[in-house]
Amino acid sequence: QVQLVESGGGLVQPGGSLRLSCGASGRFFSIDTMGWYRQAPGKERELVAGITRGGSISYADSVKGRFTISRDTAKTTVYLQMNSLKPEDTAVYYCNAVVLVFVNVKAAYWGQGTQVTVSS
Repeated sequence: QVQLVESGGGLVQPGGSLRLSCGASGRFFSIDTMGWYRQAPGKERELVAGITRGGSISYADSVKGRFTISRDTAKTTVYLQMNSLKPEDTAVYYCNAVVLVFVNVKAAYWGQGTQVTVSS
């Protein structure tokens, strides 16, 4: 029903910036939430930032003040502006969307992931 495509990852030096984007396409009635997760080697996947259809935003404590999540007016594309990057931010970043695919039926979809590496 839904495909998510991420872009914007890469290799940056500590203190640098990257901007990730994720676009949703497919057949669905609406998107309830979109967000960014990340998974570092040897660690579980964790929520980095999320935004609901109503505009409520949440961040992991480790990225507050450095990362900013935003979306387009159609609410089908989400961005993650990452500033003051640290080596500990190195991970594969995944886009996630919870969509309404049928009456009272929600489903979660994941993108393929984009690698972010912060190294000097």
